[in-house]
Amino acid sequence: MTRILNLRNRLQTEGLDAMIVTNLKNIYYLSGFWGSAGTVLLTQQAQYLLTDSRYSTAARESAPDFTIIETRQAIAEIDKLVKKEGINNLGFEDTLSYAEFQAMQAQLTVINLKPLTNFVEIQRQIKSPDEIRTIKKACKISDQAYKDLLKFVEPGKSELELATFLDFKMRELGASGISFDTIVASGLRSALPHGRATHKPIEFGDIVTVDFGCYYDHYASDMTRTFFVGEADPKLQAIYHVVQKAQQAVIDVSKAGLTYGDYDLAARQVIDAAGYGQAFTHGIGHGLGLDVHEVPYFSKSSQEQLLENMIITNEPGIYLDGLGGVRIEDDLLITSQGVEVLTLAPKELIVL
Repeated sequence: MTRILNLRNRLQTEGLDAMIVTNLKNIYYLSGFWGSAGTVLLTQQAQYLLTDSRYSTAARESAPDFTIIETRQAIAEIDKLVKKEGINNLGFEDTLSYAEFQAMQAQLTVINLKPLTNFVEIQRQIKSPDEIRTIKKACKISDQAYKDLLKFVEPGKSELELATFLDFKMRELGASGISFDTIVASGLRSALPHGRATHKPIEFGDIVTVDFGCYYDHYASDMTRTFFVGEADPKLQAIYHVVQKAQQAVIDVSKAGLTYGDYDLAARQVIDAAGYGQAFTHGIGHGLGLDVHEVPYFSKSSQEQLLENMIITNEPGIYLDGLGGVRIEDDLLITSQGVEVLTLAPKELIVL
């Protein structure tokens, strides 16, 4: 109930009487209910979970502190509750589609509707001990899948075969599914930061980047490793060591209180000094939890600060068209003194 109390206090600060929650992962975070249909109405005195008959039994079991209302007309039922409780100022998540927003406007008689951006997600960015334990388990699964992949890779196998191996191996190790479409980019294609796996065969001398993760008990892992097959191009070896150094620089400086801008800068200044600044084309990382990409997000100029018990990614990369690319990514738990690296698969330069 602490999550609910915290949210109520923040709603009060915003001058809101209540809030509608429609993001299914936010509903799970607040109530424990997991399903494909659900809406939460949270007031200062009560919390309602509206779902249809497919999930009403599961909702009663998983969300015992919520009043369960079985319906396929959630907004019409919420309008009755709004009138009953005298709600005048109502917040809603701004991730609604335009059609959903129009329907809400048409059906609700509440006086003031206020869109809210990342309102629950901001609260989600600080992980509880249980959440940390669960994410560590997801990371452990990813680690083992990568170690097993290194034994599977050989010239002639396709990028898709490598991706399929990782996907099934993580399920075999206890994952409920993959947290995003597994990226395998080999040879010249490794210069694509988000190159999807293709039928291209792995060739002798290829550099291979794999970016993958899994869900375990609703929480995600996300890691990237880069390795070589057969032999390593000397220039790509040098680039690998630059990225490795940049990634370690982030680990070395990170702790609660570090600004987002300085978190990004720690890697970027290493890559800039090596002459590859223009080839580091994306941000340094993002938050991780119920979503594989969630707040916080990092920019070069942000003065926001890392907070204790955030879990974030650290993923510098260098990408050169016509040669290839390197990315190394870990999941980090922020502490008051530094970080705990949660993804422990090997990061040394590997030539298979």
